[in-house]
Amino acid sequence: MPALAHTTRAIARQWTAHQLPVARAAAASTTQSRSVSEVHSPSSSFDSPFKGAGSSPKMPSFAAYRNKSGGETAPKVFSYFMVGTMGALTSLGAKATVQDFLVNMSASADVLAQAKVEIDLAAIPEGKNVIIKWRGKPVFIRHRTADEIKEAEDTKWESLRDPQSDGDRVKKPEWLIMLGVCTHLGCVPIGEAGDFGGWFCPCHGSHYDISGRIRKGPAPLNLEVPEYDFPEEDKVVIG
Repeated sequence: MPALAHTTRAIARQWTAHQLPVARAAAASTTQSRSVSEVHSPSSSFDSPFKGAGSSPKMPSFAAYRNKSGGETAPKVFSYFMVGTMGALTSLGAKATVQDFLVNMSASADVLAQAKVEIDLAAIPEGKNVIIKWRGKPVFIRHRTADEIKEAEDTKWESLRDPQSDGDRVKKPEWLIMLGVCTHLGCVPIGEAGDFGGWFCPCHGSHYDISGRIRKGPAPLNLEVPEYDFPEEDKVVIG
């Protein structure tokens, strides 16, 4: 029995070795023929994305999105119209914004009412001072005498701290108009006081003469002269 089994296994090995190359060759031939037929088959649904491989790539069609009215004038006109309309609306909005900003930044009615003030000079006697309020600041109005005018004009103003002649500070010699604010720290000087018969600031000892020029003390400049005009003989408008 062992000899019979050994003989059977040897026959089976020889048959298998004989048939295996034939089966492998048949399988390879079948696979190759199937691949070639699939590549060249007209019913294939595969489109290669590479150039030169099979048929050319398919390009998408945009015919459905093209203008069917004919020509390109109509779309351009519509585009220009929309751009112009948006530009006009933007300009109007910018104008309104700037206008509102300027209105809010402008002076209020009460401030504009104080922009100018008119004073009757006939009520001020010679040799006296009058203090009025203009734009929240005191204004000195002095009706000067002939002696005061001569003293102011005879002063050697070239050597003063803030050189200025009396003629440059007045429009009419008898009327001296200036802001009543000390040029040192903004105090209000006292009239008809000081070493020079004009104004004296008691805060830090600044002395001004009868023309409002600094003569002594820490103040660096003369008293400021505002804008004013004489519309009539006995009237003055400040501002």
